[in-house]
Amino acid sequence: MRVGSGDGMGERSGRRPDLGGWFTVERLDAGTYAVSEYRHWEETHCYLLLASRNAVLIDTGLGVGDIRQAVEELTSLPVAVLTTHAHWDHIGGHARFDDIAVHEAEAGWLEGGFPLSRDAVLANLLRRPCRFPDDFRPEDYRIFQGRPRRLLHDGQLLDFGDRRLTVLHTPGHSPGHCCFYEPERGYLFSGDLIYAGCLDAFYPSTDPLLFRQSVQRVGELAVNRLFPGHHRLDVPVSLIGDVANGFCRLAESGELEQGSGVFDFGMFQIHL
Repeated sequence: MRVGSGDGMGERSGRRPDLGGWFTVERLDAGTYAVSEYRHWEETHCYLLLASRNAVLIDTGLGVGDIRQAVEELTSLPVAVLTTHAHWDHIGGHARFDDIAVHEAEAGWLEGGFPLSRDAVLANLLRRPCRFPDDFRPEDYRIFQGRPRRLLHDGQLLDFGDRRLTVLHTPGHSPGHCCFYEPERGYLFSGDLIYAGCLDAFYPSTDPLLFRQSVQRVGELAVNRLFPGHHRLDVPVSLIGDVANGFCRLAESGELEQGSGVFDFGMFQIHL
């Protein structure tokens, strides 16, 4: 594991894991870290928030490396895992933790009803060349299945002492997708709702209309920093408005429906 400091520049700063590690850890402020998997094409980001009573881990990534070990190098606090959504690339390390929360609409996905087969997930995991850790064996890879300790609801306030997060149910990319908003700092942890890359709303469990509504909803928040689920960390807050405008343009042209194709807006694309 490699630790970078301060600026949260992520991919653009050229930071990568050292030869012996899988995760890149970057300190975003005095109590907030990004734990990233830049070696993989998904370039996932998980976020560790240190509070007075708990550490909060937003998502657990691909499940390729031991994210618990990475977290324990940063804190000895008990860890509460918050799930932006129960897709395989965000729940891969859930089995390493006991205190897991997920939106009620996707609890069934964790409890034996995951919508994709293991073979389909594994094919996605391996679809591009990647230097996996030496101890990673694809044949042993499993999708996390288990019972969450807590269910999340829209508008719920999660109080961890000196840090509080508001749960925002933001469906569209998935039925139970959530963003987590920290109003005191103006932080928005946006999962797969907003990031610089291809925003997916083309497969059966997605909904382009709800996706648009969710983007419009977070656009009404006072956001100082935006923390995405994939790719670049140094995304401007203005990306929220840009994505909202992209969805609006597609709606106005009658193309905001599944099967319309991929639309390029520069920093992001929308796949319908």
